[in-house]
Amino acid sequence: MLALYDAIMARLAEAAGIDLILVGDSVGTVMYGFDSTAPVTLDQIVSHAIAVRRGAPKTHIVADLPFMTYQVSDEQAVSSAGRLVKEAAVDAIKLEGGVAMASRIEAITRIGIPVMGHIGLLPQTAAVQGGYRVHGRDIVSARQMLDDAKAVEAAGAYAVVLELVPQELAERVTASIGIPTIGIGAGSGCDGQVLVSSDLLGMEAGFNPRFLKKYANLAETITEAFSAYASDVRAGAYPGPEHVTHLSDETIAALEDRT
Repeated sequence: MLALYDAIMARLAEAAGIDLILVGDSVGTVMYGFDSTAPVTLDQIVSHAIAVRRGAPKTHIVADLPFMTYQVSDEQAVSSAGRLVKEAAVDAIKLEGGVAMASRIEAITRIGIPVMGHIGLLPQTAAVQGGYRVHGRDIVSARQMLDDAKAVEAAGAYAVVLELVPQELAERVTASIGIPTIGIGAGSGCDGQVLVSSDLLGMEAGFNPRFLKKYANLAETITEAFSAYASDVRAGAYPGPEHVTHLSDETIAALEDRT
């Protein structure tokens, strides 16, 4: 699974054979420059999901429910999920939380919308979780993680993301439930993996968490391309003869006569 937010990236992901695309609320930090995912709105997710669906019409697409679009009540959660399915034609939605959000998952799946769960680090409420850190290191939090996974499954979720979880715990969670686990910073014992597309493409030189493998260095490549373009324009080398079109001699003559 890849997290991405536009039609071009979606088209490339589908061509590459990516199984699932996540229109994540990480769009807030990646595309809008927010400090966290909390400011992201449902309208923004809908807009990006529409673009992603157009770019990848055959791929299974999951969209995040942003912060405070499902926490208030089951009814709010159903309404928000319904908008994403109706307006953006996503295949499923994802929401954060385990035991505490079980009723939301159950309410949404009851009306026929598939739900992907998300436990471990919960980016939307990371501040009250002690920041962006590994979760489940001690016995109390590890047992809570197992309880959360089982609650998500029992509520009807078809898969669950495990974020920043020790590998041994992620393996135990995966073995304890019957739905697939998708890891990010949770080791190789999960059934699948998810990364943000711009992260694995190396678009942010300063972002280097332990779990991330960069498959390209596009930050350097793009910067060099932009710099070369600016230099060519300033030097008059672009556009060159091969980049322009010309009037016919007849048209030029007519223009000169008119002048």
